[in-house]
Amino acid sequence: MFAFIVRRLLWAIPVLFFVSLVTFFLMHQAPGGPFDADGTKKQVDPATLRTLNAKFGLDKPQYVNPGAAAALWNQGVRNPLILVGAYLDSQYFNYVSNAVRGDLGPSYRQRGKNVQDILAQQWYFSARLGLFALSFAILAGIPLGLLAALRQNTIYDYFSLFFATLGVAVPTFVTGLLVLIIFGTTLKWISISNNNWNNWFAYIAPGLVLGLATMSFVTRITRATILEVKRQDYIRTARAKGLAEHSVLTRHMLRNGMIPVVTLIGPALVDLATGSVITEAIFGVPGIGNYFVSSIFQRDYSMIMGTTLIYATLIIFANMLVDLSYGALDPRIRSQG
Repeated sequence: MFAFIVRRLLWAIPVLFFVSLVTFFLMHQAPGGPFDADGTKKQVDPATLRTLNAKFGLDKPQYVNPGAAAALWNQGVRNPLILVGAYLDSQYFNYVSNAVRGDLGPSYRQRGKNVQDILAQQWYFSARLGLFALSFAILAGIPLGLLAALRQNTIYDYFSLFFATLGVAVPTFVTGLLVLIIFGTTLKWISISNNNWNNWFAYIAPGLVLGLATMSFVTRITRATILEVKRQDYIRTARAKGLAEHSVLTRHMLRNGMIPVVTLIGPALVDLATGSVITEAIFGVPGIGNYFVSSIFQRDYSMIMGTTLIYATLIIFANMLVDLSYGALDPRIRSQG
């Protein structure tokens, strides 16, 4: 088990490096920069722009700095460590070096704030939204899938499949807008603005919208796996031994049928816990997703990089926890190491 965890952590290093490299490349393909005029501020004069770029290291080459290394070589410097350091003195490698030490850099558009401080402040709202959505997806999806499998080809099965298909087919932004129009504007059951996001009640509508698609996937996968499991020989053997139907269901069917569901819940947990960009934008949730969208439009490079790396790290750890949970659900996997 320890060796498995170490291997997964070592594999995380090249994964995070690749994610950071791709994000950095795509980020710089967009025209403009973090200090350009955005329609709400005055145009920055060239002298001030050069000063800001120099302050934040944006005047350096993006990936490597052969000019700096060549200048040191011409000055007679032959120390390979110094030459390599000068060659890598660029925007990308300087950011990676700081990120490894836990410094995600300052926000270019929010003065006096670091990226990690902003993420720490907004994580609370995204996590509450994701927790509500995940709870809804599990507590509604597993019972619906189980009911559909145990009552196959009945009205319960058809209703569950219809509800699950509808949840997957309808986009989140359509569901969110319909909820706002029906329950916010028409029925006045929910507030469409000025929500108190410290109150759990405010998360009901966005949480249901965010968790609907995940709940639909959980329902369909639970139904498919339970249908397969209940036809296995060990299920017939358990019933032949006289075990109560409740014991057969909980100890044999559910436990063996939950592995595919856990596989889905792992990545879904990260997606929901960090909050959906679309859902947060529709309902005005002040979470990470909202700030991530704003940072893209504002070319806040450090915010984009920091948020993406945090997302990637959470996905890596979630998948590792999913793999570890397989052993708890199936002893055969645990015995294989």
